[in-house]
Amino acid sequence: MDVKPRLRQALHRLPGMGDVSPGTDILAGLTLWGVLAPEALAYAGMAGMPVQAGLYTLLASLPLYFLLGGSPVMVCAATSSESIMMAAIVAPLAGGDPARYVALTALLVLCAGAIFLAAGLLRLGRVTALLSKPVMTGFIFGLAVYIAASQLHKILGLPRGHGDMFMQVVHLAEHMGNCNPVTMAVGLSALAMLFFFERFASRLPAGLFILVLGIVASRLFDLGPEFGVDTVQAFPAGLPSLAFPSVHAADLKALAPAAAGLALVAFSQALGAAEHSAARFGLRVEADRELTALGAANLGSALVGGILAGGSMSSTAVNVAAGARSKVSSGVAALMVGLTLCFFTPLFYGLPEAILGAVVMHAVARLMKVSEVRRYFRQSGYEFVLCLIALGGVVVLDILPGLMLAVFASLACLLFFASTIDLSVMGEIRDCGVIWVSARQHSRAREVPGIRVLRMEGALFFANAGKFQAAVMDFCTGPATPRALVLQLKANRRLCITSADMLLALARDLKKATILLAFADLAPDVAAMFRKNGMADLVGEDHLYDDIERAVTDIQDRLGMPRPDGPSASPPTSPPA
Repeated sequence: MDVKPRLRQALHRLPGMGDVSPGTDILAGLTLWGVLAPEALAYAGMAGMPVQAGLYTLLASLPLYFLLGGSPVMVCAATSSESIMMAAIVAPLAGGDPARYVALTALLVLCAGAIFLAAGLLRLGRVTALLSKPVMTGFIFGLAVYIAASQLHKILGLPRGHGDMFMQVVHLAEHMGNCNPVTMAVGLSALAMLFFFERFASRLPAGLFILVLGIVASRLFDLGPEFGVDTVQAFPAGLPSLAFPSVHAADLKALAPAAAGLALVAFSQALGAAEHSAARFGLRVEADRELTALGAANLGSALVGGILAGGSMSSTAVNVAAGARSKVSSGVAALMVGLTLCFFTPLFYGLPEAILGAVVMHAVARLMKVSEVRRYFRQSGYEFVLCLIALGGVVVLDILPGLMLAVFASLACLLFFASTIDLSVMGEIRDCGVIWVSARQHSRAREVPGIRVLRMEGALFFANAGKFQAAVMDFCTGPATPRALVLQLKANRRLCITSADMLLALARDLKKATILLAFADLAPDVAAMFRKNGMADLVGEDHLYDDIERAVTDIQDRLGMPRPDGPSASPPTSPPA
């Protein structure tokens, strides 16, 4: 029996598997493992946890995302920003007790995982539609700058600064005279070689080659404390044991709000990584699936004593740059992490941190889409500004405030455009039959004398209800006051109470002005609302028509208006200024 076709068939049954290419995927997985393993140790340290907790995280997050995630190349792993945030959240509550610190961290990861899982099951991923493409581009660009800046100290051989990105950069600038020349030579050489391979030998697994070369060079020239080069240090071997975090009401109350903010940051980065890779492979991101997968990954991480796992932008970029085409690369990386914990822990000893910094910086450089930002500038000024707000928010304010600023800017634009109204005066064209079209778009269209027909272009809701009422009254006043008004609200599947009450007030005003009001093309839910709020009684149930032509014909009969056999001679009325 041939095992390969059966295995390939089984793999393709998994969601978001991608186009399996064993050779390139395995090489990409090895490269990913080479970056992920030492990075995980560093991120665990940044989170204030034992360094092996980073590998425990990968041991849970990579396989669970492999099974449940929707992106073929996104890497579910710890990130620097989330690790720093975890330390800031847990440290004040732990009171210097290492055991309590570990317990609180596990509970924090458990809470974040539960929030992810609940959001996915409740299908809250739809809120991501509030982030437009320019906003996501700016957010990803800002994240790339943030991540690259966080790796600079490794390249320069300086200690990491405290505070936000600007404070870290200022710290590096102030200490440039203390740069380690050997570390700089290693880091800059690695970075130059990565860009060289990308330009002239893109098919080679440059990341893996650089990592192996770095380990060999480190051991050959004895790079390390003697030369002041920071390297990966020893850490305990062995697989973790499963343990459910202890849950206390007071701790849960203190950690839950922080876990929600942490989950928001992690998901925003995951969404950015997934969107970027989806665009590259022509796929569509299912936000609810991503939420569920992240929830399962973090619940698993909490059980094995790991830290928070999100969608790692830098690791995903490394995965893609290494040639990954499917989830097989993440599966290979997960397998290698397990083997590392069991057998290969000495392999990474002595790997210069500058090499890791160079690999990450090279990977995120392609996320800084300058050409895309220029395109926004040429095509849409306000969306270019939105992109810059999202980018600048992450760079200047940090990730979570930057994300909130980007969402706020998107919502503000959404409300601005949604609150504007566009009313079309409808006219009829009589050729082989009668059709009703916008008089603004069709010069042959003519209004029926004495009857004004208006169509709302877009949905009517609370934010534009007042403007709609004022605009309709403007159309119905002046020297050419109509005897009847027909409103077409075809874009409304349903009607909010604010809009329904406004229409009721409008109907009363028109009745006082002796203008007959009718409605056409009402959705069933809108007609039901009219029956509930009294509109059907006020205008008459028989004035709720199926289409404009029936409404106009019936009104002409009711008001004793003549019906012309040919085209109406009444030209369209221009909208009021």
